[in-house]
Amino acid sequence: MIQTIVLEKGNRARNMPLDYQQIREQVIRLGKKAPARQQELLEKRRRARALLESHSRDLEALRGKVQEVVRYYDPTLRCALPVSEPLDAVFSSPPLPGPVTIIAADGSQITPDRHAEVEYGLINVGAICSRAGSSEAPRQTIESELLFDEDLYTRSGRITDARLALLRDLKERTIPADLAENAAPPLVTFTDGPMELWATREAGVETTDFQNSLAGYLAALERLQQMGVVTAGYVDKPSANLVVRLLEVASLERSRLAEVRDAQPLRGVTDRHLFSDLLAPGERSVVFALQSQSASSYSGPLALHFFYLNVGREGNPTLARVEAPAWVVETDSMLDLLHAVLVDQCQKLGSRTYPYLLQRAHETARVALLEKEQVTQMVVQELRRRGVQVEAGSQKQASKDMEGRTRYKL
Repeated sequence: MIQTIVLEKGNRARNMPLDYQQIREQVIRLGKKAPARQQELLEKRRRARALLESHSRDLEALRGKVQEVVRYYDPTLRCALPVSEPLDAVFSSPPLPGPVTIIAADGSQITPDRHAEVEYGLINVGAICSRAGSSEAPRQTIESELLFDEDLYTRSGRITDARLALLRDLKERTIPADLAENAAPPLVTFTDGPMELWATREAGVETTDFQNSLAGYLAALERLQQMGVVTAGYVDKPSANLVVRLLEVASLERSRLAEVRDAQPLRGVTDRHLFSDLLAPGERSVVFALQSQSASSYSGPLALHFFYLNVGREGNPTLARVEAPAWVVETDSMLDLLHAVLVDQCQKLGSRTYPYLLQRAHETARVALLEKEQVTQMVVQELRRRGVQVEAGSQKQASKDMEGRTRYKL
């Protein structure tokens, strides 16, 4: 159905961004299927939970099966790997020790806009350092990097959103290592999102660029390890199926391992669904290792692991995935400290169960529309002061400005 709007002479166009009739019809169709789909997912979740229980102690067999799949059938397999404890083991939150230094970092970016008067990119990272359990006031750090002219190009052309995000991710992860140099132990650092640095050529990131960023990131991790720092990545409302995928592999007969890519009987079930009923508030799951193509980049003490943590309230579970390197999860005192700090942090925003300092770091890093426009004018005025001609924005941009945008999406 194509919506046609006829404008009468002398009448202004009415803002109709959506065809609500079309959407309403689709919503009705969605609603008709929803009860059956919900029942199907509930049944899959029960099957997943049963598989978790039945294979909870088959650690060696599961590792061997995953290795066989990766070696002979699907080297791209991405799933959880058992470590040393039963898959369905749960651990209560340990008490928070005395004063502990916490550093949280988050970032945002402005993508170059060809419709604007001048093209530039901006990476803005905010970090908060707090000495929990003491009277010291939190310290705020902001690092802003402007990308202009040659910075906006790579060997293959213009910088992509993915490349800019990679640069932002790298800065988010290196700032905590810098701040940790002068911070009092014990020390916990975390960032928002996975610890695994991720980018692909399909997203416009050159292999060399990624390898350079990865080398910088691994160097930062090594510094944190040498300083004895507890570090982690916090994934809010995770949608991954890493443990569920492990259970799908576990349920597959060896004679059918060649079909592993298509054998996904638990499709639609996430790890969050799997652990919501298993973990009480404050409890964490067992630690899993990560099987992925990038795993070889994080070896020895830097090897990536994860666990699930219920930071919610009674009757309202809120699951997060916490990623941490081997040197953290293999040291009981470090793992307990990370567990206790995250549970405590997620209780400080009332009903919003999210780490308080990560929220502060996000607020520090966020670039508002007005700030973006101020940076644009700073660049424009400096170029004109130097006698450099500045083009006008595109007509499309002029139309947007007339409509009156109220926010800038990062």
